[in-house]
Amino acid sequence: MKIYTKRGDKGTTSLVGGVRVLKTDIRLEAYGTVDELNSQLGVLETYLTDPEDIELMEYIQRKLFAIGGYLATDQSKTEVRQSFIVTSDDVKKIEDAIDAAEALLPPLRSFVLPGGARGAAVAHVCRTVCRRTERRILALGEQYPLDEQLLAFMNRLSDYLFNLARKINIITNENEKFLDNGRK
Repeated sequence: MKIYTKRGDKGTTSLVGGVRVLKTDIRLEAYGTVDELNSQLGVLETYLTDPEDIELMEYIQRKLFAIGGYLATDQSKTEVRQSFIVTSDDVKKIEDAIDAAEALLPPLRSFVLPGGARGAAVAHVCRTVCRRTERRILALGEQYPLDEQLLAFMNRLSDYLFNLARKINIITNENEKFLDNGRK
């Protein structure tokens, strides 16, 4: 199978089920941003040392591929594959990871400035890309119905990435930087 097909040379591509749309279609913006997030998470994983974090990251990456498939399906013409569905168990898995990381962290008393260890800085980049991804998905939801569990998963994922960044700083003995509310 060749990687290039030439079918997209005129600015169109196929959704799941074969429907052709412009590459500027809001669906592509949504699932393309999911793909960008997934790639950033691949970079983040190279900084992880905890086997449980690595396992969860791979799970998240697989789930993001499924979400991309869900978003690439025009449900008015094609039924969504069961493997593309986000479940309440998927959301709970992220919530459990948030809670586990939070148990290791000191309480927050101010806004955290992104940075610290390189892995933490990358986790913060992933968090912001995740937030943008969520906004692109919500924009798609203004035109097409979206599953509530998918939206919850994306929202929790950015929270997890925030806690993961903080956890990486703790593990690597990096001091977190905080906003001093205007104090010098």
